[in-house]
Amino acid sequence: MEKVLDLLILNRVKFHTLSLRGRVVMSQLPLSITMLFLCVGTWIFYPPLLSDPQFGLSMALNAVLLAACLLVPWDKLPYPSFLLIPLLDFVPIALLREGTGSLLTGVGLLAAFPVIWLAASGQFPRLSVIAGALASLAMVWIPVFLGEAAVTLKSLTHPLLVPFMMLAIGITVRVMTASMMEQQRVVEAKDAELRRLLAASGRRERLLSAVMSAVDVGVLAVDEDGNTVLRNRRQEELRRLALPPGDADPPESRLELYADGGSTVMPVQNRPIRRAVRGESFSEYFIWMGRKPRQRVLSTSAQAMVDDTGQREGTVLAFSDVTELMAAVEAKNDFLSSVSHELRTPLTSIQGYAELLAMTPDLSPNMASGLDTILRNSDQLLTLVKDLLVTAAGISDLQPVQADLAAIALQAVVAAEPRAAAGGVTLTAQSEGDLGVVCDPSRVRQVLDNLVSNAIKYSTQGGDVTVSCTGGDGVVKCRIADEGMGMDAEERRNVFTRFFRTPAARRSSIPGLGLGLALSKDIVERHGGSISCESEAGAGSVFTFTLPAAGPPQENDAVGAGGRVVPTGAQSKP
Repeated sequence: MEKVLDLLILNRVKFHTLSLRGRVVMSQLPLSITMLFLCVGTWIFYPPLLSDPQFGLSMALNAVLLAACLLVPWDKLPYPSFLLIPLLDFVPIALLREGTGSLLTGVGLLAAFPVIWLAASGQFPRLSVIAGALASLAMVWIPVFLGEAAVTLKSLTHPLLVPFMMLAIGITVRVMTASMMEQQRVVEAKDAELRRLLAASGRRERLLSAVMSAVDVGVLAVDEDGNTVLRNRRQEELRRLALPPGDADPPESRLELYADGGSTVMPVQNRPIRRAVRGESFSEYFIWMGRKPRQRVLSTSAQAMVDDTGQREGTVLAFSDVTELMAAVEAKNDFLSSVSHELRTPLTSIQGYAELLAMTPDLSPNMASGLDTILRNSDQLLTLVKDLLVTAAGISDLQPVQADLAAIALQAVVAAEPRAAAGGVTLTAQSEGDLGVVCDPSRVRQVLDNLVSNAIKYSTQGGDVTVSCTGGDGVVKCRIADEGMGMDAEERRNVFTRFFRTPAARRSSIPGLGLGLALSKDIVERHGGSISCESEAGAGSVFTFTLPAAGPPQENDAVGAGGRVVPTGAQSKP
């Protein structure tokens, strides 16, 4: 019915958008217009009918009902009150039917208008259909009962076709209306959900835009083909540093990106975006952007985006400006290197002369003890200075060869036996399985020396230190266990951090800078292995490192011409 009414108003305004009064008027208009046409047709073809009182009263009542639709403030009355109009419509239709007699056949079918209105209103679904049918029945039976002729079965059944037709029309309209209203409810629910999702999406988009503008990190999102999807303000600023002269919008391959300290042009295939397009995820990948003196050092990272099916649909890259940090690291490294060299020279002289004095015959016991103290402490200082130099200079490239982990471990144990014996610590070595490994023996020995030395230093007199080596499944493993002071959970989390020492170690007289474990971790990871610590306060510690038997990865310095640079100045794989 709404479509018919939309046509009546030339579809300029949707029926459901009208006010309640407007909808009531539009629902009454089809009947009023039809009766107006009947009146005009009667005036043209059957003028005598115009003088019939029932005909005139019918037209007058229809006009009154239309005026009521227009003038009554239906929105201020109880909502279903407007249904009084279609019920009253049966009165003028009945008068018109009686007034026209046999001159105008089918006038009773005008009852379809109020029946449709009642059934399509959505109010009192079953009652409205029954009311329409009963009103139609009353429209045809009341004249029979009020007429002068006798009421017979024939006179009662003769006009029943109209009420039955109205009942069928009412049921049909009700079924169709119910289906349409259910569809409308579904559509409205989906529309409300869509509006909610659009509002939420708008809020997320505004939040993302605000966050992207606020952070001091360049953010770039690219699709799977490397096309830019999103770039924030900070990334625009950083990108301008790499623009070649005279080109305001060059392709990514022509941006001025450098590696190796900012002196070598970075190959296109090693640039962060190209690596991201290949599906790589990485972090702390350093690039130098732009030319000196405006050149900046950026630490880049990339994380792939995947859809619900796990298919890659792009990558998000972050560019952090670490120029000042890198300058501070370089300054720290220069300072450590300078101080370490300045300390190493006099310490070497002190140790050399102390050794010469120790070779003097017939030394008194006090003199020999004093020289032994000088040699022991100078040796400790030289070890600390050497650690500082390694920290400042970084670990040089690995020199992997075929080696035997058991033999390397045995060398470290033999070298540490004098210190273990002096401290009353029992030092043992065990090995099992195939311990052949491709590694840099001197660096692995350095790891073992650090771990065994720490185990001895932190063990109490009478304690045991065990070095166990096992092999198999493509890896070799070394386990160093002691019965020393141990560590709690917080200390374990920081044990591989440079310059970290536990409070108990700082309170004791045990020497150290807290560099040995950090250097050991760096060496093991550069071999493609891993190192871990298990410890409990008062119950000792167990350090375990694992190396791949096949040797370190092919690229053990940096990826291509860029790479991940650790704060000590050493380079390692991203």
